[in-house]
Amino acid sequence: MFLSRLFAAGVLAAGVLHGSVTFAASPCGHSPAHEAFNVQGLKSELMVTALSCSAQDRYNAFVAKFRTVLLNEEDKLNGYFRSTYGRTAQREHDDYITQLANVQSERGLQSGTIFCQQRMAMFDEVNALDTGEDLSNYSDAKDVTQPASFETCAAPTTTRAPVRRRATHKAA
Repeated sequence: MFLSRLFAAGVLAAGVLHGSVTFAASPCGHSPAHEAFNVQGLKSELMVTALSCSAQDRYNAFVAKFRTVLLNEEDKLNGYFRSTYGRTAQREHDDYITQLANVQSERGLQSGTIFCQQRMAMFDEVNALDTGEDLSNYSDAKDVTQPASFETCAAPTTTRAPVRRRATHKAA
């Protein structure tokens, strides 16, 4: 029993240390947070590509074209972090953004010189999109690297169950 728990803990630790997993289908289905994480991941991947491949103008054009959509998805992401982490939401959100860029940059470094050849086509693909829904569908279909797996269902609301007290009976 101890060895199986130790093995499970080791597997979990290795997964956390490795740090680059893609989002799996969420048990709660397609949620606004899931969409927001996908769009943020795509935006970050395009930014890393732009910086690595000297394509800042193409990234700026993407941001300008989808500014409203990107801001709406950022609001959803902020809501997710607020409802999930409370007072530490901003720190957790900032950590996520930093880890996201780091994981994607690392992936680019591992790809070497072929990275730009592989990724530059994404700018043409997103440029062909017309609506926010198109962007959401595109980001959902892409295999965008994320730093960790987040539960992207809406955070549960806390409701307190009524406190049940034991009746105390005094012996007569």
